[in-house]
Amino acid sequence: MESRSSQPTNVIRFPGARSSANPRHDQKSLMDAVYSAGSLTIGADDRATKAMATRLTIFGFVVIDEVQADGMGRRLRPSEAFHASTALPWRVSKPSGRYRVDDGIPETDRELFAALQA
Repeated sequence: MESRSSQPTNVIRFPGARSSANPRHDQKSLMDAVYSAGSLTIGADDRATKAMATRLTIFGFVVIDEVQADGMGRRLRPSEAFHASTALPWRVSKPSGRYRVDDGIPETDRELFAALQA
């Protein structure tokens, strides 16, 4: 006789242990690593991590700079990142929000941004 839970579920557990979170294998782990470190360098030939970073930049979670030979970065738009080559490494960074409340805002206007500061 088989015993079943009284509550139906649509979750199927796959056998085997789940692999540990690794920035090279998981988008969320990659985003967490970028947010905790501020930026993360991705090697030129690391296609899998570049694909994950591209997906994250499409949704605005990260920004991508292509590191040029002189060390300077060139910001890639999501469409450019999608078609970027593996010739140059990338620097993936946390975006600086365009709606961020700056200290330069006069005290009289801060109440306009009260919801954003919460």
